[in-house]
Amino acid sequence: MKLAVPATVLLGGFLICTSSVYGTTDYAKKEKKSCTFCHTKTVAEKAEMAKNLNAAGTCYKDNDHSLAKCAAPAK
Repeated sequence: MKLAVPATVLLGGFLICTSSVYGTTDYAKKEKKSCTFCHTKTVAEKAEMAKNLNAAGTCYKDNDHSLAKCAAPAK
């Protein structure tokens, strides 16, 4: 019991805190675009990916994850 309760609390904390709050490859599949359509570069860490949005990525985020009002990024 001394080990089960803290382990359960720790596991619950991990499940709550590690939920996906950033864009994922699911967005790329949904929109049929590459990751670099919305990001200036691709990196492994999600926090860094959230920081390097281009104009299209910012528009996508601000419009409820829809590209309907967003223009293609300038290359």
